[in-house]
Amino acid sequence: MKLLVRNLSRSTTEHEIRTLFSAFGDVGECSLVLDQETGKSKGFGFVEMPNEVQAKVAMAKLHETRVAKNRIRVKLAQ
Repeated sequence: MKLLVRNLSRSTTEHEIRTLFSAFGDVGECSLVLDQETGKSKGFGFVEMPNEVQAKVAMAKLHETRVAKNRIRVKLAQ
């Protein structure tokens, strides 16, 4: 299941996001969307979790939680 993670701090790393979601199960892929010119995070990314139940639990538990002073939003990626 692919999840969209929004409202991330520009300083949050892929490793930090992977670690955050790993607490709820296996993470297949984790990627931040970067600005091509600056190479800095655009403040959102995607997390793929192969187990749908684990992904739904992660989405429910992490939505609206604070990460690096930002309240992140987690939802199903379209």
